[in-house]
Amino acid sequence: MPVSGIGSITDVAGIRVGHAHRVDDDATVATPEAPGSGWATGVTVVTLPAGSVAAVDVRGGGPGTRETDLLDPVNSVQTAHAIVLTGGSAYGLAAADGVMAGLEEAGVGLRMDDRGGVVPIVPGAVVFDLPVGGWRNRPDAAMGAAALAAAGTAVGRGSVGAGTGARAGVLKGGVGTASTTVDLGDGVAVTVAAIMVANPVGDVVDPGMGLPWDASADEMAVHGLTAPSAAQIAALGELREKATVLNTTIGVVATDARLDPAATRRVAMAAHDGMAHAIRPAHSPLDGDTVFAVATGAVEPPAHPDVPDGMHPAVPSIARIGAAAAVVTRRAIVDAVLSATGVAGIPAHRDILAPASHG
Repeated sequence: MPVSGIGSITDVAGIRVGHAHRVDDDATVATPEAPGSGWATGVTVVTLPAGSVAAVDVRGGGPGTRETDLLDPVNSVQTAHAIVLTGGSAYGLAAADGVMAGLEEAGVGLRMDDRGGVVPIVPGAVVFDLPVGGWRNRPDAAMGAAALAAAGTAVGRGSVGAGTGARAGVLKGGVGTASTTVDLGDGVAVTVAAIMVANPVGDVVDPGMGLPWDASADEMAVHGLTAPSAAQIAALGELREKATVLNTTIGVVATDARLDPAATRRVAMAAHDGMAHAIRPAHSPLDGDTVFAVATGAVEPPAHPDVPDGMHPAVPSIARIGAAAAVVTRRAIVDAVLSATGVAGIPAHRDILAPASHG
């Protein structure tokens, strides 16, 4: 459901997003007394334009990932063709097989011979949502292929794709996205954007206020928020007393700037600051927090002649892009929670607190 005024990751030209998920109306969450039942999980695929540079930074204590070693700047491959964000914990990594197959069928990947042989590079990360719905009901290669086939410029938000079974603390988590434009000087501007799957152990909503942490007046206006009543905040407190731990926030930050692999990694690192601003606590031993970064290379950042000798001349531009990455990561995580709808009995923010108004 689009939110006016915050943008999306597809504002970076060439980026596409697709979701696939299954939600049963009678899905339940596992309890000590009974296992969960039904389906409530999904996959989100982010496809990248040719020539993109990709990197990753992992900060959580319990990550579930694929092809992250490949993205180390010291290694040979510097690109990716798609990034998979998925539910299903480690089982969900199977979704990337379907994405690889679909890209291969389209001839997309590292070209390895003169007969059309390609190897698509498809990194991925998972959230732990297995207790939401039946334990064995998790994404597979077919669901990954379906998400790839659905990729486009319109980005679904909330309880969709990899965010279908997500929970943010005790409230429903989901998928959120945001973008901004950064003036680098010399008439050069770049777009920086993020898509995040919010499923953290920590809270995105301040339990004492019932609003996102440090929410500004502008942010409240964009999302149509009002301060919750004392009764609503008390209801949130009652939920927190019965909390069940789920974990991991994952996502992709992207820019149309031309960056090398090391600078792209710095952008992924900076994005984690936005995660820490949105979630308290973040990066816990129970989270697998992972952020991929993508630089499509469409815009050349300006060099800065006053940079000291021996330092990369674009360092001031890289710093501004990183700062923007933190901002859009935070906004995307907040968007995920405010856009979510209840699934499997997990209440959404709009169900318990002041409802968000989307336009």
